[in-house]
Amino acid sequence: MSADVLLAASGICKRFGGVQALRDVSVTIRRGEVYGLIGPNGAGKTTFFNVLTGLYSADEGSVLFDGAALPLGAPHRIAGAGIARTFQNIRLFGAMSALENVMVGRHIRLRTGVFGAILRTPAARAEEAATVERARQQLDYVGIGRLAGQQATHLSYGDQRRLEIARALAS
Repeated sequence: MSADVLLAASGICKRFGGVQALRDVSVTIRRGEVYGLIGPNGAGKTTFFNVLTGLYSADEGSVLFDGAALPLGAPHRIAGAGIARTFQNIRLFGAMSALENVMVGRHIRLRTGVFGAILRTPAARAEEAATVERARQQLDYVGIGRLAGQQATHLSYGDQRRLEIARALAS
């Protein structure tokens, strides 16, 4: 596989009982390029994304991300590899601030365990400070840094979408 290939899906198939939702789907995405996936309702777009992000296991096929095989069907490992998604319907923690929502997205990158968090060890405090800083950077990147302290439920629809993107980027 070429070094400029970021993601390569090959021969992806997914069945639900007697329904063949995906049949031999292959795609190659190169670094620095932006792609869109379009098609009519029922064409399998969401199913394909659900396979790529581990929500569904593929019946056949494989995916390489940054040169390594993705463990399809293992969402936490796929997120750990650096793949995140947003959903058509916004899914935020409405009672939390924008900053806290993005910090939640960073949880997969954190090393401090329960005891470190409870005891507030120096390493835990340093990691929390770094997480806050990184979350602020992500909010600035999507253009809503000024709203870091706002409760997510009080943001406009567009800003909620930006917040969801910031949280996905943070993971």
